[in-house]
Amino acid sequence: MKTTNQDRDYVLGTHDDEISRLALQHRVWRPRALDAWRRAGFTAGQTLLDVGCGPGYASIDLAEIVGPTGRIVAIDRSRRFLDALEAIRLRHGLDNIVTHELDLDEASLPNLGADGAWCRWVFAFVKRPRDLLARVSEALKRGGVLVFHEYFDYSTWRLAPRLPEMEEFVSVVMKSWRASGGEPDIGLDLPRWLEELGFEIKVLRPIIDIVPAPNFVWQWPKAFLHTGLRRLVDLGHLTSDRALAISHAFAASEAAPHTLMITPAVLEVIAVRR
Repeated sequence: MKTTNQDRDYVLGTHDDEISRLALQHRVWRPRALDAWRRAGFTAGQTLLDVGCGPGYASIDLAEIVGPTGRIVAIDRSRRFLDALEAIRLRHGLDNIVTHELDLDEASLPNLGADGAWCRWVFAFVKRPRDLLARVSEALKRGGVLVFHEYFDYSTWRLAPRLPEMEEFVSVVMKSWRASGGEPDIGLDLPRWLEELGFEIKVLRPIIDIVPAPNFVWQWPKAFLHTGLRRLVDLGHLTSDRALAISHAFAASEAAPHTLMITPAVLEVIAVRR
């Protein structure tokens, strides 16, 4: 795996393994995203903003919802991610997706008067999340609906029975995000900021799963553990030997009968700009 300068800018990287992991992550979370968008009223003909779109798996689903008379504005600072989205868009023949390469920590968002915006696990990684939230608000029309999925207690991610190596990994992940200027528990701040910015909060709902290894949901955190260990070694947060020990301990727990995975706690927010 080659590490580029842009790759280093992203604490999770933008390499091929990360693009594949994000695809799996979206497949696991797609039913919940579709449900949230339905309850938010996302529909045909709308203009929707995909904030921090990554390789654009959600953008593709949103484009199919708004149809040919609607538009998806997909924003990310990674050219590599946006190129991946453009390739998928062309393959699907979706002309209603427009991409913008913007640094979400710095750049103004397009003045869209958008009907809605979607964001999943982006505010946890930016350096000035409240400023970004204000810029997203400005990109929405009055009555525009904002839908978030963001962590509010990342440390709930663990195994039962408890595995010390797993909890060590989670702790190092959280430290690495904070070292890069992010905040893994950003969901604790979002409701207050939304109210300060004049939003009416319609939904605040926790999402957490407790699943055995055969459950499909297990594959999402498992994939992150494997790519995350390599990434933490690349960034100097773990030694190769320690990463290998954590990987072996996780594999043993996964193979043991009756092991359960408790996923990181996610906050679903649906809010309307007044």
